[in-house]
Amino acid sequence: MKEYKEIYVNGSWVSPIGKDVIDVVNPCNEEVIARVTMANEKDVDNAVKSAREAFPAWSKTSVAERSALMTRLSKALAARQDEIGDTIAREMGMPAPLARMIQAGLPIAALDSFVSILNDYQFEYPMGRTTIVKEAIGVCGFITPWNYPLHQIMGKVAPAIAAGCTMVVKPSQIAPLNSYILAEIMDEIGMPPGVFNLVVGAGSNVGHALASHPDVDMVSLTGSTSSGVKVMQAAANTIKRVTLELGGKSPNVLLEDADFSTAVMKGVYGAFLNSGQTCIALSRMIVPADRQKEVAEMAANTVKTMKMGDAFAEGMYLGPMVDGNQQKSVRGYIEAGIREGATLVIGGPEQPEGLDKGYYVKPTVFADVKQEMTIAREEIFGPVLVIMPYKTEEEAIEIANGTVYGLSGSVWSGDIERARRVAKEIRSGQVFVNGGDFDINAPAGGYKQSGIGRERSKYGLEEYLEIKALIGPSV
Repeated sequence: MKEYKEIYVNGSWVSPIGKDVIDVVNPCNEEVIARVTMANEKDVDNAVKSAREAFPAWSKTSVAERSALMTRLSKALAARQDEIGDTIAREMGMPAPLARMIQAGLPIAALDSFVSILNDYQFEYPMGRTTIVKEAIGVCGFITPWNYPLHQIMGKVAPAIAAGCTMVVKPSQIAPLNSYILAEIMDEIGMPPGVFNLVVGAGSNVGHALASHPDVDMVSLTGSTSSGVKVMQAAANTIKRVTLELGGKSPNVLLEDADFSTAVMKGVYGAFLNSGQTCIALSRMIVPADRQKEVAEMAANTVKTMKMGDAFAEGMYLGPMVDGNQQKSVRGYIEAGIREGATLVIGGPEQPEGLDKGYYVKPTVFADVKQEMTIAREEIFGPVLVIMPYKTEEEAIEIANGTVYGLSGSVWSGDIERARRVAKEIRSGQVFVNGGDFDINAPAGGYKQSGIGRERSKYGLEEYLEIKALIGPSV
């Protein structure tokens, strides 16, 4: 078992002032795999001071310098991709082959995309007799989750580096080990001291200290909607910029002319990727009422093909919940679905057979789910799919939008123009049309209580820029 006794501040590994120690647990078998000494508010203050001192010089570096550094970072991450994937598989449970590809591969792809964006971006251009200048916003505080830990870190770090910002990163204390690898790589590639700082700690003190710090110009959180509320409240006193990627309850609308065999199968896999611990999981399948029984049977048959177990066992698609609290929460939602009258198609709240250890939850499908049911309204964040029947296209759209969330969605139709028309009616930041593949270059973010701002693409870069107008003399 490895012990992590330092944080990364001002280009050096230093002992934190904080002394609390937490265990990092492998959720597949409930074994402690590491111990981490956590930072406190004074450590945050030191890290922010380091970032503040580094900002003037770093923000004035050339595009070519920042691009070259990001390219070195990408190559160094790629050299350790399998190690990163396996580390994340151990700390949060995604099956290792998927973790190597997704958990380690996506951060590299995101970083590479920002290299291209940076090289082509206009930071200064004329607008009449005024010159528009885009400048780095300053010191950024990043609060990131455990479900796609390094991907969510890189979704903030990459555009911040590209923009010329300095930063303090607070990863999830549940899955922090991957962030130490990132800090090691930052040190190895020669990232200037103070540009990247890493403090591991609890959101209630370290996260709050970052969000409320007067010398932090921007705070970005990926997490729950309740966490987003707390970050906005903490940031309000200093009027700093806030970007949030929060919860989701994404609809998957199958119109009556869709290819149901493909749409249902892909929809179930989309709902259960990372055992449902995905913000954009297509957790509500909205289907014609007269085909609900057929869809439920198809969904159950798809679930039966999914193997669940240890991250390093062969052929697994489903892993455990990240910890015991999440397992208990998801099982509570399953029990609520049964209690409120939804039809249990497959799964249930019991421990899966043959998996006595580990925070596993049976992949579960409900049918006959109504708008007012808890499982239709609240983000479950586990392998639970709800099937909701509709009678008209208008009702399908109403059900799709009948949520406080608006992060993602999906529409299927045999008529692509119809699918696009319905997709435009869905109030969410992304809508996948007829099974469109994930696009690393597409902006990501939410409507309503799913967040503020966008990540990825040039719109993600612009979250880290201020706009200055240089107004020239009249001719």
